[in-house]
Amino acid sequence: MTPAALLAHLSRLQDAFTTLTAATDPATAVPGLGGWRVRDLVLHLAGVHHWAAGMAVGDPTRDITLVADPGLRPGELAALYASHAAALRATLTDAGPDGPARTLVGRGTTSFWFRRQTHETLVHLGDLAAARAGAWTPDVLDSLVALDTDLWADGVDEVVTMFQPRQTHLGRTSPLERTVALYDIDSGRTWVLGAHEDGRTPSDRPAVTVTGDARALDLLLWGRVPLAAGSVVVDGDAGALSAALAAGVTP
Repeated sequence: MTPAALLAHLSRLQDAFTTLTAATDPATAVPGLGGWRVRDLVLHLAGVHHWAAGMAVGDPTRDITLVADPGLRPGELAALYASHAAALRATLTDAGPDGPARTLVGRGTTSFWFRRQTHETLVHLGDLAAARAGAWTPDVLDSLVALDTDLWADGVDEVVTMFQPRQTHLGRTSPLERTVALYDIDSGRTWVLGAHEDGRTPSDRPAVTVTGDARALDLLLWGRVPLAAGSVVVDGDAGALSAALAAGVTP
C-alpha cells in the first residue's frame, strides 16, 4: 500500500478508536490480553504512538510507557489518546515517507512507521471493540470503520516479511522447522511464513497451506481469532501450522 493510503487508514482507525474509548468504561476487561483493562489498552496505544513519532524522526529516546491519572473518565482518556494520535499523524506528514528514521529492523525511512502504526492501531481497535462486545470475532470491526481487503493483506505481508523474521533474528523464537503457505482468496496472493528467515531457502516446500480471506489470515497471525473461528481452510500438516502459531510469529 502507498504511504498516503496508509495515512488515510491510520486517521480513520484513530478516529474510531477515540470515539469508542469515549463510550467505554475504562475498567472493562480486554479479551485475550492477560488481564488488561480498556484503560491499559488506551494508554498502551497512546504510548506507542508517542514513541513511534520519535522513532520516525530518528529519536529513540521517547518513553513508550505513559503515566496517567488512574481515575480518568472515558472522555478524558479519549482526549489523551487523541492528542498523541494527532501528534503522530502530524509527525509522519511533516517528515514524509522518505525521511530517515529508526525502525524495528534498523535504520530505514519514515514509511516504515506509516505502515507499522496503521496496523498497530487496526489490531488494537479490534481489541477495544472486542472489549465492548465481550469477545473477539472476525467481524468485530465491521460496524466501526470501513476497511478494504488491501489493508488486511498488507497486515499479513508485514507479519510474514518483517515480524516473524525479526522474532527469529532476536532469538525470541526458533526458526520454523516447517514453513506455512498463506493463500489470500481476495487477491490471489500467497505468502510463505518462514521463507524470510535468515539462511532460509525460499524454495523450501511448505508443509501446509492455509486458505482464507486476508482478514482471517491477518487475525490468525496476530492470535486474535482462533483457528476454528477464523474461516480458513487448512490443507496439509496441521501440526506445522499449530507449531508456527505457537512459536510466536508476532511480539
